[in-house]
Formats: sequence, structure tokens, C-alpha cells
Amino acid sequence: MPRDDRTPSTDAPAGAERLQKVLAAAGVGSRRACEDLIFRRRVTVNGRVAQLGDKVDPANAVIHVDGERIVTDTRLVYLAMNKPRGVVSTMADEKGRTALADFLGNRVEQRVYHVGRLDADSEGLLLLTNDGTLAHRLMHPSYGVPKTYLCEVSGPIPRNLGKRLMAGVELEDGPARVDAFRVVDTLGRTAQVELTLHEGRKHIVRRLLAEVGHPVSRLVRTSIGPIRLGDLRAGRTRRLTNAEVAALFKAVGD
Repeated sequence: MPRDDRTPSTDAPAGAERLQKVLAAAGVGSRRACEDLIFRRRVTVNGRVAQLGDKVDPANAVIHVDGERIVTDTRLVYLAMNKPRGVVSTMADEKGRTALADFLGNRVEQRVYHVGRLDADSEGLLLLTNDGTLAHRLMHPSYGVPKTYLCEVSGPIPRNLGKRLMAGVELEDGPARVDAFRVVDTLGRTAQVELTLHEGRKHIVRRLLAEVGHPVSRLVRTSIGPIRLGDLRAGRTRRLTNAEVAALFKAVGD
């Protein structure tokens, strides 16, 4: 492989490791492949184009490859969970009800926290992580991360319901509107509808649909930003891929 004759950074922090080793440990590729990425100026560290020979602290460096954030701190955990109906959105419950930690067992050594909530009667996608900075951004309304829900409601559905919800509905704590709406299926006197919105007021989806005359009998969150529930079974968790984690960072502007 061609050599890079530029002078590498000499202000590496204590405990730093070769950049290509850190990238390889994060699953970017083999060390040789990571060296090639660095040589081709496709890697940045803390906003600076990386050089062959650079050393970084994997716990603190902000590393991007082709503009996508690479998490190199091995202590950080990112999980997707399909929360079953009847489970409260807390890691442990003082009343003895089934909580999120009951589904993790001993499979996750680190202590993780849920990003946002789903009420006990709702089900679907929750994110669990110990990355407090990312969790805060995902929950903060200023970042506008969209969430999509599949709801079973009373029918029939009028043709203008989507326009009404996207225009805005007045609730007791202020107006709310959805970003997208569609009817998925009609089943006699019930219907399945999908809606996307980016705010997270308590019970906002149920309150919105009840206000327009279509109370929810079942609610499943199917996506949070770029992360989709997919075919993950109820009560199961899975680790997010590097690409999914990078997509979450991109969704909050990192």
C-alpha cells in the first residue's frame, strides 16, 4: 500500500491506540482496509482529516468515516427492543410489575436506559442505550426525530381524516399534528392506520385519534427515526448495527 509521508499527530492522549486498530475493533473492516480508508482521507477524527500513524482514545474521539459517525467506545450499548403489551416502560418497577429489565437477563453487562416511553397498553419499538448524549438528543423535541405508529382504531375512516390530522388538531395542552398518515387496512368496523409524528407528548397518538373520533384499541410503534421494528419478536432485543447507530447520529445532526 502507498505510504503517506505527512507527519502524523503527536499529541495523542494517554491510553491512545493506532487509529486503524480502533476502527477495526469497531467493525469497520480489517486493519489493512482501515489503513486504506485513512490513506484515502475518508476518515476524520474530531473534525480533522486523519493521517496514517494517528493515535486516538477510543473512549473520547469523535470519528467519522465517509461522513458517518463510528462509535469506538466499547462500553457503549445500543439496543432495539419490541416491548410487549402490558409491560411498563421502566427498567425496574417498584410495584412489582413486569418491566424492561426483566427481558434483558444477564445478556447485557452494562446498565442501559430506555429512550422515551411507551405506555403499558402500547407495544413496539423502544431503544435502550447507555449513551446519555444520544438518548437526550433523540428525545428532545428540537431535533424532531420522527416516530411511526400502526394503530387499530374504530372505523370507518373518512377520506379527509389524514388532511385534518396533518393540518392540526386542538388538544387540551395545545395543538398537535401528524407528519404523515395513511389507511393500511379496513376490517369491518375497525381499521388499521399508520401515522408519523415527531413530538412526544404523553399519550399523544391516542389523544389525537380519540379527539377526531377514532379511539385506539391497539398501538404499535414501528420506527424511531431510521430504526425499524421489522420482524423482531415481542419481548426480544437486538443490538443495532454500526450502520444503524451511524444513522441515529445523523438523524440528530452529528
